[in-house]
Amino acid sequence: MASITLKGNPINTMGSLPKAGQQLSDFDLIANDLSHVSLKTFSGNKLVLNIFPSLDTGTCAASVRAFNKAAAGLKNTKVLCISRDLPFAQARFCGTEGIFNAITLSDFATGKFGKDYQVEITTGPLAHLLSRAVVVADASGKVLYSEQVPEIVNEPNYQAALASLGAGQPRVA
Repeated sequence: MASITLKGNPINTMGSLPKAGQQLSDFDLIANDLSHVSLKTFSGNKLVLNIFPSLDTGTCAASVRAFNKAAAGLKNTKVLCISRDLPFAQARFCGTEGIFNAITLSDFATGKFGKDYQVEITTGPLAHLLSRAVVVADASGKVLYSEQVPEIVNEPNYQAALASLGAGQPRVA
């Protein structure tokens, strides 16, 4: 269990994120067109998993905007923005915000992603939503970087996440 905070108040997640060197677990998430996508869907690409509670919060929306901007310049890399928001809400947000580089995916149907990746919040007012975390993997699915953001209202460390992709990759300003 990871102990994090929500505006200074302690809350918990199910466990710990995958660590550097581990293989990503497969997943079944719902895309904006209601199709199912898995890890295999993105085979051969580096991945940035931007995980968060809901696009309806300022910090979550900011992280999607920041990673979308970075994704425009990333080669052989897919940015997956994952929450339990409904795919319809994710599509509406992306359309309104002009998000074209990041891919929003939903864990609303089963919540299995949150459990498998140990990011489901188990206590407090956000229980059953996903915590704010980032997992970066190479093209073979090996984890290069993971960050469980300790205070859920704070943004992740974009620089460290993007730097883990390798030299010559753009950084968020």
